[in-house]
Amino acid sequence: MRVKEETMAILKQLDVGNELASSLPVLPRASVLIPLTVKNGRLFTLMTLRSRELRTSAGEVCFPGGKRDPSDADDVYTALREAEEEIGLPPADVLVVCRLVPVINKSGLLVTPVVGFIDESFIPRPNPAEVSAVFTVPLDFFTRDKDHSSSHGVAGMRGFLHSFYFVDPDSGRQFHIWGLTATFAILVAVLALRTTPEFDVGFDPEDPLPFFQRMLLSRTSKL
Repeated sequence: MRVKEETMAILKQLDVGNELASSLPVLPRASVLIPLTVKNGRLFTLMTLRSRELRTSAGEVCFPGGKRDPSDADDVYTALREAEEEIGLPPADVLVVCRLVPVINKSGLLVTPVVGFIDESFIPRPNPAEVSAVFTVPLDFFTRDKDHSSSHGVAGMRGFLHSFYFVDPDSGRQFHIWGLTATFAILVAVLALRTTPEFDVGFDPEDPLPFFQRMLLSRTSKL
């Protein structure tokens, strides 16, 4: 329990609140939920493999999430609604901790990462129309170089494009985690674990948020 409480105290200080969101240009919005849980004193995050039948990002590893509906109250509501639709996670079972700086993805969506804790006992009920697998990854996996690679300036993206290959010990399946999903995972790992990754991330691990704020303002100033 101490791990959870300490992590929450760290992450709560990084919540961007509503002020940043209200100052941004009007863009199509989306949110992802980065679900954290504690197992045997170690932090894990839950991830999904998108169905190959989907029109966008088919067969890719993602956090639960999706586009904001006009009726959604805010970015947190979007993340929780999508998580319930995709993996059967009741919103009431998520202890929301913070919203981190949004990132504009390759499709022009303004994506807000919402971090929250879920219980270790949660059993996913994936919607097969959207999700083909659900698995958990130790958060410190995203700080190690062993299964990591990166490239720079790929496909118009600014900064590093990170890539990980993770073998799920429960199923034996290998999952490719890359792009914005990998970036969000690295960011949360750096913040929650207060550690420096074994590879270059392009931002200051001790104070990463100014980098993401500058990147966001740089992108939005061109719109």
